[in-house]
Amino acid sequence: MRTSIHEAFDLGQSIWLDYISRDLIASGGLQAWIDKGVVGVTTNPSIFENAIAKTSDYDAEISAMAKAGKSSAEIYEALTLGEVGAAADILRPVYDKTNGKDGYVSLEVNPLIASDRDTTISEAKRLFALLNRPNVMIKIPATPEGVSALEECIASSVNVNSTLIFSHEQYENVAKAYLAGVKRGGKAASVASVFVSRVDGAVDKLLTEKGETSLCGKIAIDGIKIIYGTFKKLFAGCDAKQRPLWASTGTKNPAYSDVVYVEKIIGPDTVNTVPPATLEAFVNHGKAALTLEKDVAQAEAELKKLKEIGIDINAVNAKLLEAGLTQFNKSFESLMSAIESKAKK
Repeated sequence: MRTSIHEAFDLGQSIWLDYISRDLIASGGLQAWIDKGVVGVTTNPSIFENAIAKTSDYDAEISAMAKAGKSSAEIYEALTLGEVGAAADILRPVYDKTNGKDGYVSLEVNPLIASDRDTTISEAKRLFALLNRPNVMIKIPATPEGVSALEECIASSVNVNSTLIFSHEQYENVAKAYLAGVKRGGKAASVASVFVSRVDGAVDKLLTEKGETSLCGKIAIDGIKIIYGTFKKLFAGCDAKQRPLWASTGTKNPAYSDVVYVEKIIGPDTVNTVPPATLEAFVNHGKAALTLEKDVAQAEAELKKLKEIGIDINAVNAKLLEAGLTQFNKSFESLMSAIESKAKK
């Protein structure tokens, strides 16, 4: 059955699922999404916290490993590597069919080491080697240290999903680091994950405080359009492209369309990773059309107006990066605590 996800793929955009769980894999749910057109999966510490800490799906395994003397860290790694590996195996036919363009599953390095370049590099290499599959990406936060780690990983032919990108400057640094890694002889797949809806969440609040609500719900998509223009310039004529990936595309404001961050940013050589509820909505009533390069001049004008009314988008984005790192750190620590508690029981 053809869906709007297939239609987006025909227009050059790959849609990935921003979710993983034991039930999704065991029940055939992931395969069902693949049949509907999904061609990849992303995970993060918050997703694993919900899957492992907040369900009983993994309790038997945690118990068995605890009785065998495994530490909480060893249990965490065994569970996450198991899930990512299983999902990657299910997606392997997609990887083969698309000649390595899609079919990837992403696993994040420990977010607590985001400010440590060398540890991030060694951890990314270690996880990539342990998973031992060509269709796995290691997620590295796009902190300054993480951007430097990205170049080294690409040069070492480790697939990387560079995540928590909010600003145009961050995106440009990531893209250039990828190109530098390729120039050093690396052959690796990579995406640059730019977060979308969180930008509107932060900017809308500031706009409302200033009584400038005409720009509400526009700035995140405007920023994406500018980043896409930069992507096209940087990768013109390149065989090995690091595709931009639109992340955080679930609608958080009920006043907006539940598929606005899917429908409005569809274009060639891009990926959108979408949470299940938003993806259900897109399949149910979403429309796939080339929208990413529409109204770029208007986007530039709206971003200019934002600056004129005194909102510093760079300052907003810096706070969002900090908040994103904090959120993932909290989720990771909460997950480790839950594993320890379950193991003791």
